[in-house]
Amino acid sequence: MICKTYPFGSLKQYKYALVLSEYQGKILLSRHKARSTWETQGGHIEPGEQPLDAAKRELFEESGAVDFTLTPLCDCRAGEEGADGWDNGIAYRAVIRELGPLPESEMAEVRQFDALPENLTYPAIVFSLFQALQKADF
Repeated sequence: MICKTYPFGSLKQYKYALVLSEYQGKILLSRHKARSTWETQGGHIEPGEQPLDAAKRELFEESGAVDFTLTPLCDCRAGEEGADGWDNGIAYRAVIRELGPLPESEMAEVRQFDALPENLTYPAIVFSLFQALQKADF
Protein backbone atom coordinates (compact mmCIF):
# COMPACT_ATOMS: atom_id res chain seq x y z
CA MET A 1 0.00 0.00 0.00
CA ILE A 2 1.09 3.55 -0.78
CA CYS A 3 -0.08 6.75 0.88
CA LYS A 4 0.43 10.27 -0.47
CA THR A 5 -0.34 13.44 1.47
CA TYR A 6 -1.73 16.75 0.19
CA PRO A 7 -2.59 20.12 1.73
CA PHE A 8 -5.62 19.98 4.02
CA GLY A 9 -8.91 20.46 2.14
CA SER A 10 -7.47 19.95 -1.35
CA LEU A 11 -9.11 16.62 -2.26
CA LYS A 12 -12.69 17.59 -1.32
CA GLN A 13 -14.48 14.21 -1.40
CA TYR A 14 -13.40 11.92 1.41
CA LYS A 15 -14.08 8.27 2.24
CA TYR A 16 -12.47 8.23 5.68
CA ALA A 17 -11.25 10.47 8.50
CA LEU A 18 -8.03 9.74 10.39
CA VAL A 19 -6.76 11.10 13.70
CA LEU A 20 -3.15 11.26 14.92
CA SER A 21 -3.50 11.48 18.68
CA GLU A 22 -1.29 12.79 21.44
CA TYR A 23 -2.02 12.17 25.11
CA GLN A 24 0.24 13.36 27.93
CA GLY A 25 2.94 14.17 25.37
CA LYS A 26 2.97 10.68 23.85
CA ILE A 27 1.53 9.02 20.75
CA LEU A 28 -1.79 7.30 21.49
CA LEU A 29 -2.61 4.27 19.32
CA SER A 30 -5.43 1.74 19.40
CA ARG A 31 -5.44 -2.03 18.93
CA HIS A 32 -8.38 -3.68 17.19
CA LYS A 33 -9.84 -6.77 18.86
CA ALA A 34 -9.19 -8.85 15.74
CA ARG A 35 -5.54 -7.79 15.32
CA SER A 36 -2.27 -7.68 17.24
CA THR A 37 -1.11 -4.50 15.50
CA TRP A 38 -1.51 -0.82 16.42
CA GLU A 39 -3.30 1.90 14.47
CA THR A 40 -4.34 5.51 14.55
CA GLN A 41 -7.96 6.25 15.31
CA GLY A 42 -10.19 6.74 12.28
CA GLY A 43 -12.66 5.20 9.91
CA HIS A 44 -15.31 5.71 7.27
CA ILE A 45 -17.29 8.90 7.03
CA GLU A 46 -20.97 8.00 7.28
CA PRO A 47 -23.43 9.28 4.62
CA GLY A 48 -24.40 12.86 5.45
CA GLU A 49 -21.64 13.16 8.07
CA GLN A 50 -19.08 15.97 7.91
CA PRO A 51 -15.40 14.89 8.04
CA LEU A 52 -14.75 16.74 11.32
CA ASP A 53 -17.75 15.04 12.94
CA ALA A 54 -16.51 11.66 11.70
CA ALA A 55 -13.07 12.35 13.18
CA LYS A 56 -14.61 13.27 16.55
CA ARG A 57 -16.82 10.17 16.52
CA GLU A 58 -13.99 7.81 15.56
CA LEU A 59 -11.63 9.33 18.12
CA PHE A 60 -14.12 8.73 20.92
CA GLU A 61 -15.17 5.25 19.72
CA GLU A 62 -11.60 4.02 19.26
CA SER A 63 -9.84 5.69 22.22
CA GLY A 64 -12.41 6.85 24.76
CA ALA A 65 -11.21 10.46 24.38
CA VAL A 66 -13.75 12.81 25.98
CA ASP A 67 -11.85 16.12 26.09
CA PHE A 68 -9.66 16.99 23.12
CA THR A 69 -8.79 19.53 20.46
CA LEU A 70 -8.72 18.55 16.79
CA THR A 71 -6.58 20.52 14.34
CA PRO A 72 -6.57 20.03 10.55
CA LEU A 73 -3.43 18.20 9.38
CA CYS A 74 -3.60 17.06 5.74
CA ASP A 75 -5.47 15.15 3.07
CA CYS A 76 -4.25 11.76 1.90
CA ARG A 77 -4.81 9.18 -0.81
CA ALA A 78 -4.09 5.53 -0.19
CA GLY A 79 -4.10 2.51 -2.46
CA GLU A 80 -2.06 -0.18 -4.10
CA GLU A 81 0.61 0.82 -6.60
CA GLY A 82 -0.75 0.63 -10.14
CA ALA A 83 -4.35 0.11 -8.98
CA ASP A 84 -7.32 2.29 -9.79
CA GLY A 85 -9.70 3.55 -7.15
CA TRP A 86 -7.44 5.03 -4.51
CA ASP A 87 -9.40 6.31 -1.51
CA ASN A 88 -9.31 9.90 -0.29
CA GLY A 89 -8.92 10.59 3.40
CA ILE A 90 -8.71 13.62 5.64
CA ALA A 91 -6.44 13.71 8.67
CA TYR A 92 -6.51 15.66 11.92
CA ARG A 93 -4.15 16.01 14.86
CA ALA A 94 -5.72 15.46 18.28
CA VAL A 95 -4.37 16.71 21.57
CA ILE A 96 -6.28 14.73 24.17
CA ARG A 97 -6.74 16.19 27.63
CA GLU A 98 -8.91 13.43 29.09
CA LEU A 99 -9.56 9.77 28.30
CA GLY A 100 -12.70 8.08 29.53
CA PRO A 101 -13.35 4.34 29.45
CA LEU A 102 -12.80 2.68 26.09
CA PRO A 103 -16.27 2.14 24.57
CA GLU A 104 -17.41 -1.43 23.96
CA SER A 105 -16.78 -1.65 20.24
CA GLU A 106 -14.08 -2.88 17.92
CA MET A 107 -11.01 -1.77 19.90
CA ALA A 108 -9.40 -3.95 22.57
CA GLU A 109 -7.09 -1.35 24.09
CA VAL A 110 -5.28 1.96 23.71
CA ARG A 111 -1.66 2.54 24.59
CA GLN A 112 0.79 5.44 24.76
CA PHE A 113 4.07 5.24 22.83
CA ASP A 114 7.21 7.39 22.87
CA ALA A 115 7.73 6.54 19.17
CA LEU A 116 5.83 4.60 16.53
CA PRO A 117 6.00 0.84 17.14
CA GLU A 118 7.06 -1.58 14.42
CA ASN A 119 3.81 -3.56 14.46
CA LEU A 120 1.42 -1.13 12.76
CA THR A 121 -1.78 -2.15 11.00
CA TYR A 122 -1.35 0.30 8.09
CA PRO A 123 2.35 1.29 8.16
CA ALA A 124 2.40 3.21 4.86
CA ILE A 125 -0.50 5.40 5.95
CA VAL A 126 0.75 5.93 9.49
CA PHE A 127 4.31 6.82 8.44
CA SER A 128 3.08 9.23 5.72
CA LEU A 129 0.77 11.00 8.15
CA PHE A 130 3.41 11.26 10.88
CA GLN A 131 5.83 12.72 8.32
CA ALA A 132 3.17 15.34 7.51
CA LEU A 133 2.75 15.98 11.24
CA GLN A 134 6.50 16.51 11.69
CA LYS A 135 6.48 19.07 8.84
CA ALA A 136 3.40 20.89 10.18
CA ASP A 137 3.72 24.05 12.23
CA PHE A 138 1.82 23.28 15.45
